[in-house]
Amino acid sequence: MFKKILIANRGEIACRVAATARRLGVRTVAVYSDTDAHARHVRACDEAVHLGGSVPRDSYLQWQRIIEAALATGAQAIHPGYGFLSENEDFALACAAAGLVFIGPPAAAIAAMGSKSAAKALMDQAGVPLVPGYHGDNNDPAFLAAQADAIGYPVLIKASAGGGGKGMRRVDHATDFAAALASCQRESKASFGNDHVLIERYVTRPRHIEIQVFGDSFGRCVYLFERDCSVQRRHQKVLEEAPAPGMSEQRRAEMGAAAVSAAQAVGYVGAGTVEFIAEESGDGDLRFYFMEMNTRLQVEHPVTEAITGLDLVEWQLRVADGEPLPLAQEQLTRHGHAIEARICAENPEGGFLPATGTLQVARWPAHVAFQRNADGVRFHDPAAVRIDRGFDEGDTISPWYDSMIAKLIVWGEDRAQALARLDAALRDTHLMGLHNNVAFLRRVAASHAFATADLDTALIEREHTALFEAPPLAAEVAAAAVVAHRLATEARMEGADPWSRRDGWRLHGGAQRRLSLEVQGRDLTVLMERLHDGATVLQIGDQRWPFTARVLGGARHDLQLGEQRITATVYAQGERHAVFTDAGSALVNEFDPIAHAGEGATEGRLTAPMPGKVVSFFAQPGDRVQRGQALAVMEAMKMEHTLHAPHDGVVAELLYAVGDQVLEGGELLRLAPS
Repeated sequence: MFKKILIANRGEIACRVAATARRLGVRTVAVYSDTDAHARHVRACDEAVHLGGSVPRDSYLQWQRIIEAALATGAQAIHPGYGFLSENEDFALACAAAGLVFIGPPAAAIAAMGSKSAAKALMDQAGVPLVPGYHGDNNDPAFLAAQADAIGYPVLIKASAGGGGKGMRRVDHATDFAAALASCQRESKASFGNDHVLIERYVTRPRHIEIQVFGDSFGRCVYLFERDCSVQRRHQKVLEEAPAPGMSEQRRAEMGAAAVSAAQAVGYVGAGTVEFIAEESGDGDLRFYFMEMNTRLQVEHPVTEAITGLDLVEWQLRVADGEPLPLAQEQLTRHGHAIEARICAENPEGGFLPATGTLQVARWPAHVAFQRNADGVRFHDPAAVRIDRGFDEGDTISPWYDSMIAKLIVWGEDRAQALARLDAALRDTHLMGLHNNVAFLRRVAASHAFATADLDTALIEREHTALFEAPPLAAEVAAAAVVAHRLATEARMEGADPWSRRDGWRLHGGAQRRLSLEVQGRDLTVLMERLHDGATVLQIGDQRWPFTARVLGGARHDLQLGEQRITATVYAQGERHAVFTDAGSALVNEFDPIAHAGEGATEGRLTAPMPGKVVSFFAQPGDRVQRGQALAVMEAMKMEHTLHAPHDGVVAELLYAVGDQVLEGGELLRLAPS
C-alpha cells in the first residue's frame, strides 16, 4: 500500500478520502487556495501545500503545481476526487510522466469517455441502446438547429465534455434554441475548457439510473449494482438512492452487464459510473439508454457503500497500487436501502440561487463514520446515519466553488425505514448563517411522489405546490420559541440578589414587555404579560395564550402555548434567531423600529441575488424593456443565472461591465420608469 498520497481536491471529498487513508495508515497531503487556507480538508490531512488564488484556474486546476507539490512532499500517488482534474487525461499522463500513480483510470479511458459524443459512438458500436440524437463533431449553430428540428422538440443540449448539469439545457421550441445553445457553450467553456455540444431527444418522463463499475489492471471488471438519481433541480442531483425502486432483477442484470461491457471496451481500471436514461416500457419494466460514463468516483458513492458494506475509496487505493479487485461479481451482495441528501448553500425559494456566508451554527444529527467488521464496512449505530461534510461551524462558504456543504446518508432494512430515518436526520440538522436547502430536502422526501417512488427528473416541478407552497412553521410558535430563548438567556444572566431578577415580578400588579419580531417576512408584535400570581400570558396579534417554558438543555426548550406542547431548539446571532421544531423551522428577526427607521426597499431595482461575475447584458442604455424580460446573465458557483426586469422601464445606465465581479445586492443597472 502507498505510504503517502496527495489529494488534489477540496471540501467533503478530500475529507472523505483522507478518512479512509488514515484508517489504512496512509499519510495524506492537502492542497488549498487562498480562500481555503483554514478549510476543513486542510485540517483533515497530515500536510498541506498552498497552490494559489481562489479562482479554480489559479489553484485547483493548476496541475503542474499539484504535481510539484506531490514530488516535494514525497507523495507516491495523487487522488483527484471528483470535479476539477478528475477527468483530465493530460493530468493523468503528466502524473505518470512524473513517476506518480494517478488514482483513477488510464488516460486513454478518460479520453475515450471524456467526450460524450465519442463515447456514444463507441457504445453504438458495442450495441448499447442510445437516445436518438446528433453526436457528431459539426457544432455550427445553424447545423445544430437543423438537427434539433429533425429530432423534434423538446430536445436536450448537452456539453460533450460536461457533467454535473453544467452546459445542459432543455429546449421546447425552435425559437429558443439559439439562445440556449449560446448559454450552454459559454457555461461548458468556463467549466471544462470545451464548448462542444451534442443534441438529443428529450425523454419526457426520464429516470436517471447509474451503475457503479470497478475494474483492475488484470482485466477484471464488476458492477456494484445501481443508484437512482432521478430527483434533480437544474439538471443537478438532489436525492440519490440505492437500489433503484421498482427495477426487476432481470433489468438490473442487463444494465450491469451493459455497464461492464462499456468499461471493458476502453480498458477501464478503477472506479467509474455508467449512466443511463430510463423510461417505462410496455411490460412495466424499464427501457434504458446509455447517457455517459463518468471516469471517476461519484458524489453519491456512499449509498453504494451502504448497501454493499464496502469502502470504495479503499478499493481505489488497492487497485491503483496494483492489487486485484477484492471481490468477484458472484461474491458481491447488497442489503437494505440507502438514501443520500445533498445539503447545499442555496435558496430553493429563490430559484436555487447559490448562497455564501458563514456557518454560524452547524449542528448535525447523531451519526457514525465507517466501522469495519468481518463483512466489510457497515453501519452499526441504530440510527444508521452518516455525514460526509466539508465544513465545520464557523467556516465560510465562498462564491468560488460549488455550493455543497455536506452529504447526509441514511440506511434502512427497506426503503420505508430509510425514508423515516432520512426525515428524522434532516429534522435534526440545524444550519444557520446562510440560505440552505435542508427544509426543502425534508419536504421533497415527504412528498407523495418520492414516498411512493413515482420518480423522474421532473419530480420537483411536478410537486411544485407541495414543495414551495407548503405552510411554514406557524409564526406564533416561532415567536413563542424566541420568547422562551430570551427568558432563558436572561435567567442565566441574573445575579443572586432580588434586584437582579428579570422575571417581571412586581409588588403590586403585573408587568408587560413588548417585542417586535419579523417571522419569515411577517411582522408580529408580541406582548409578554407577567400576572401577579406568576403566570405568563403571550399576546400575539389579537390572540392571547397561557404560556410556560423550561430549558431542556443547551438551546432546547419545552414550550406550552395554550393547548400546544412544543419542543423547540433556538439559536441566536444578534437580532437573528433560527427556530427548529419537529413541524419545521423558521427564521425570526428581533426588530428595533428606531434602529431600522429610514431603510428603503429594493423593489424595482435589478440587483445581484448572489456574489458572482457579470457574463452578459441583453439591453443597453436607452432600451425600453418589459417586466420579466431577460436583462443580464451572472455566473456563480460554476452555473449561469439569468436576471429579469422587475418592471417595465427604460435602461438608464449599466453600472458594471461584462467580466466584473459583483457582490450580493449590488445594483447591476439603473432602470428608470417608462
